[in-house]
Amino acid sequence: MSDEFYLELSENPVQFENASSVNNVFFDEANKQVFAVRSGGATGVVVKGPDDKSSVAFRMDDKGEVKCIKFSIGNKILAVQRTAKSVDFINFIPDCPHTEFTQECKTKNANVLGFCWTNWNEIVFVTDQGIEFYQVYPDKRSLKLLKSQSINVNWYQYCPETAVILLSTTVQGNVLQPFVFKNGTMSKMSKFEIELPVVPKPAKLNLSERDIAMATIYGQLYVMYLKHHSRTANSPSAEVVLYHLPREGACKKSHVLKLNTTGKFALNIVDNLVVVHHQSSRTSLIFDIKLKEPEGAVNTHQPVLPARSIHPYRIPLAGPAVVPTQPPVSCQLYSSSWSVFQPEIIISASEGKDTSSWYLQVKLPPTVNLLQDKGKLMDFLLRRRDCKMVILSVCSQMLEGGGENGNLPVVATVFDKLNQVYKEYLEAEQSNPAAMESGPSRGSAAQKRPIITQAVIDQSDMYTHVLSSFTEKKGVSHKFIIAVLMEYIRSLNQFQITVQHYLYELVIKTLVQHNLFYMLHQYLQYHVLSDSKPLACLLLSLESTYPPAHQLSLDMLKRLSTANDEIVEVLLSKQQVLEALRFIRSVGNHDNVSARKFLDAAQQTGDQMLFYTVFRSFQQRNQRMRGSPAFNPGEHCEEHVQHFVQLFGDQSLLKPSTV
Repeated sequence: MSDEFYLELSENPVQFENASSVNNVFFDEANKQVFAVRSGGATGVVVKGPDDKSSVAFRMDDKGEVKCIKFSIGNKILAVQRTAKSVDFINFIPDCPHTEFTQECKTKNANVLGFCWTNWNEIVFVTDQGIEFYQVYPDKRSLKLLKSQSINVNWYQYCPETAVILLSTTVQGNVLQPFVFKNGTMSKMSKFEIELPVVPKPAKLNLSERDIAMATIYGQLYVMYLKHHSRTANSPSAEVVLYHLPREGACKKSHVLKLNTTGKFALNIVDNLVVVHHQSSRTSLIFDIKLKEPEGAVNTHQPVLPARSIHPYRIPLAGPAVVPTQPPVSCQLYSSSWSVFQPEIIISASEGKDTSSWYLQVKLPPTVNLLQDKGKLMDFLLRRRDCKMVILSVCSQMLEGGGENGNLPVVATVFDKLNQVYKEYLEAEQSNPAAMESGPSRGSAAQKRPIITQAVIDQSDMYTHVLSSFTEKKGVSHKFIIAVLMEYIRSLNQFQITVQHYLYELVIKTLVQHNLFYMLHQYLQYHVLSDSKPLACLLLSLESTYPPAHQLSLDMLKRLSTANDEIVEVLLSKQQVLEALRFIRSVGNHDNVSARKFLDAAQQTGDQMLFYTVFRSFQQRNQRMRGSPAFNPGEHCEEHVQHFVQLFGDQSLLKPSTV
């Protein structure tokens, strides 16, 4: 059953007391922190972050109802809004005064709608009349206005990842003005208009805050508009319209996600996927904006997979009142008490239970059986986190059926998709500086890091997890096995990736196992298998099974031209001493080789004339190089000289030898 669910909630939710008359609950999207403020803070403030380390508890004076509360980055300074005109600050930095200090907004008659920390000591007040950008001096307990901008504001949204604030302006609220903040600077970006659906007059349609979300998808910032259907439109279903918001240049409508249904929706971004939750059907849809080739200025997308519910979740009960045998409580998914925050947070305030906060996660294994098109499946999986083992298992499954189910063109498509990403990764690695880009920076200097948005399945992964075990499979035709191996090698060659010798070895071992020596001969003859020393050595080891392998190996070593020593060793081990001597002369290395090595090999053959010829050859070399036929003491040839005199006496020294 669990195979059906491709979305799940994280295992350990952050749990906290429900909002009530004495307890106010706030969520800070920038730090992913939940604040539970009891009695205005007088009886305590509990802050819980994504992990236990970021939990904080403290008290503050009750100076009225808290409207908004957030820590700056790193929990250094706390900002609390209690009135429509000002924000209070409390230092949490050691050795800084802890007494509160206050900053009123500068614009007369303006009301503060909220605030955003853009750095540990930089804050933006958003008012109904514009924005004010301040630097906070915790030691002086004061703020300095860096920049302000007057503009009519209905509501605002903040994307902490990119430090972009989006302001809704005009009567209908559909003209959006973004500002970006970086290292103490505030820059105005191009404003843009959200196209509202056409509705019959006199009804007026306004753009509300809950219809808009901002998120980074594949490293780009998008403004997502949840467009409910218009009564006059031909297509009655809702859609999500994505506007791409670049750092420079105009914001453009770039993607439309078709929901094919109507009702109440909420949006999350998980692993670069847009997840759309549909309340009435209690299901979610996922969209991948990179899963199709661009077809124009605006791309229309259908859901990648069939609609599915989030995996059922049971909340474990905790605390002293819990009886050990009491079962966990089922969590009501898609309830009206759900709040969804970007990019992947869901908060549920269930009746009678503590409020819980989760991260939404994508489970990849269930997607494998839901996406039948293997090429599309690979495109989808390659862009996901932790996908490597899932991709390798898909490859293994694809090959299991042998020639019947294992359709070779499909196999070829999958290999090409994997190797295209592999090649891009290798190129990025080679031109390292070009592949580096500044990651999103929040305060500190941007870390230089390579942008790798896709998983890389390299040759070693394929060999270890797929191909080596596949060649051992019983009941799969050897023709199909060899075709698959050659298809993978073809794909690597197509992307100009150097094939590792262990893949060639796998081909050769498979051919030998099935006595396909004729095919092996052809592959080597036509250089389908690239020359390498390890391959030549493997061929040598096959000589007892297939005698021509010896010559094939020598030919390969000769072609390599960097394997002269290996060729000499091979020939000498076969007692082909004269062939070794001729080869050394042919490559012009005769003057440098060890005379002793050759004389040893010649003596071991027991062939006296062979020993005579080799001995004379080296005497001639000595004469030419040093003007004397004698061997140098460093050559350690004394025993060979004695052996020569023993065999041939002084007479033999008179005749020069030719090889």
